Amino acid sequence: MVSAVSWRQLGLAAVAVSLGLELMYRFVRRRRPLREVLFFPTPLICTEALLSPGTCCSCPLPHRTDGALSQLLRRLLQAQHTLELCIFTFSSPPLARAVLLLHERGVRVRVITDSDYMAASGSQIGALRKAGVVVRHSQSSGFMHHKFAVVDRSIVITGSMNWTMQAIQTNRENLLITDDGVCVQAYMEEFQRLWEEFDPAGYCFFPEEDQNGS
Repeated sequence: MVSAVSWRQLGLAAVAVSLGLELMYRFVRRRRPLREVLFFPTPLICTEALLSPGTCCSCPLPHRTDGALSQLLRRLLQAQHTLELCIFTFSSPPLARAVLLLHERGVRVRVITDSDYMAASGSQIGALRKAGVVVRHSQSSGFMHHKFAVVDRSIVITGSMNWTMQAIQTNRENLLITDDGVCVQAYMEEFQRLWEEFDPAGYCFFPEEDQNGS
């Protein structure tokens, strides 16, 4: 007959094995490489379910949570600590709302954009700056044409797509989402290089006068 102490030991051993298997499963699942590809255009949908969970929206748009835009929003909203955004032109209200939500949650958001397009019609850059998001822009004759984001210094989102409604709903575009360490490091280094290059302390506001020695 098995004693009460033995039964207790067997029970504790079973719990330990169960916890060990669960931790192993989580580790394996976490280490599984992230490789996602999103293609656009995507149909116009209501994004309130993602941007304002628990709210009831009666707008006429389809209330779906699938599709490329929804997946992109989910990846962005998963940020816990940092979001580095390097984008040529940014006029998508849903994506801007996602960035503002992260900023409100305390996620450190840094944005680099192109000087010529930051004030274009419909640009969301002004709204981000007004909310306190730090934005830096290029100061050169060439476009700052990058289109990428780095979430928590661990996930890169990059591709052909500008963050505009035309790109989302009309253009043939693509995005790659990956947690490949080599890619993440390369994009973080490029972001940091541009962040330092576009430091406002180094802006030259009167380049012609400087060239003339005035």
